[in-house]
Amino acid sequence: MIPSHSKILIVDDDPDIREVMRDRLKAMGFEVLEAADGAQALTRLREHSLTITLLDLMMPKKSGLEVLKAIREEGLETTTIVMTAYGTIDKAVEAMRAGAYDFLTKPFHPGHLEVVIGKALEREALKRDNLLLSGEVRGQDRPIVGHSPSILNAIELTRRAAASSSTILLQGETGTGKEVFARAIHQWSSRRDQPFVVVNCVALSEELLESELFGHERGAFTGAHQRTCGKLELADGGTVFLDEIGDLKPHLQAKLLRVLQEHEFERVGGTKPIRVDLRFVAATNRRLDKAIREGVFREDLYYRLNVITVSLPPLRDRPEDIVPLTNHFLAHYCGRLGKRIKEITPDAWEVLHHYHWPGNVRELANFIERAVVLSTRDRITSEDLPLTVFAGTPESPAGETPRDFHETVVAYKRQVIRETLYRSGGNQSKAASALGLQRTYLARLIKELQVGEKS
Repeated sequence: MIPSHSKILIVDDDPDIREVMRDRLKAMGFEVLEAADGAQALTRLREHSLTITLLDLMMPKKSGLEVLKAIREEGLETTTIVMTAYGTIDKAVEAMRAGAYDFLTKPFHPGHLEVVIGKALEREALKRDNLLLSGEVRGQDRPIVGHSPSILNAIELTRRAAASSSTILLQGETGTGKEVFARAIHQWSSRRDQPFVVVNCVALSEELLESELFGHERGAFTGAHQRTCGKLELADGGTVFLDEIGDLKPHLQAKLLRVLQEHEFERVGGTKPIRVDLRFVAATNRRLDKAIREGVFREDLYYRLNVITVSLPPLRDRPEDIVPLTNHFLAHYCGRLGKRIKEITPDAWEVLHHYHWPGNVRELANFIERAVVLSTRDRITSEDLPLTVFAGTPESPAGETPRDFHETVVAYKRQVIRETLYRSGGNQSKAASALGLQRTYLARLIKELQVGEKS
């Protein structure tokens, strides 16, 4: 199967050879470009994203070896197969040393051409997988655990939505499992064998995030020494998970809207549109309708994202799931850490059931991992759980009992952050790690919740 939008460049000064190859490659499903000499070939390579280049070695203006040298020096991304006549195999060997992937000897049989191109496509697939893996560690098998009505309703809605290619918006507090649901959507869809790519919209500066999303051309900015593909391009045919979409800056919101509408974009510093076939899943813990009223989120982008909305319940609203979730995390971390823990004692269960869980499922996972790491026995007791410090009634900024549910939640969040910062010696990076949050997001929470300020 030919990947979508795969382009091949044929470089040969013989028009008859180009015609025969063009017809054969188009029949195979490729988009084909042509160049009659080496100089023209470099122009095509600089202007287009070319999966494979079929390069004749003996050409006017610039030889195939000169083109290979320029490809390497300029960082042009393409897999090159050189073509050479019988009796000049030594030139093919020289070309391989200069960066060519394989070679064909003229005249060649059509079947041999298909075999060599098939090998080149496998190489391209491996390159894409390696690029994706270098940007993130692939999520391990993370099932959706729970049997409460609210989580079962969310699973049922998600399964039905996954069968389409429509955009899905996941809403829920931090730690409710939005990425777990996003991965499930991908696995339940027809795109399951294609890439699943995570983009955290709050983890990077606007400039770095733009380059990570769309890629950049050589020389687009200081330090851009070669053309680099962005995550949207690498994910072609698969699913892109836009985490914390509510924090995306206005400039990038406009560019993302175009991708959703037109299925194309340009790299940073580029002018040629790149078409992609993508399914988007977005997630946010913010009220996007409020962000629209405040003028920090585009209304048209919201409607593009909000085709199907799935609301994920906080853990405090699904207490019947604490037991299966705890048992799941206990088995997971015992297996990973080589521990053998037989039971959780009644006093520990009591603490787990009475805690408010402001950090939701992620916080529960973190505390079970901590308990497994620190436990010196074959059971977990309340002494292994650092939750008793939060067991009392939280205080409001003024030291009064909170007046309503939302104020109670805010007070719990403030207290958890204060306690974690205290245990981390005031180090926000360590505190963010302990809470399972991005450091930038924790810094924003500290500011929003006025942690440490008197009121």
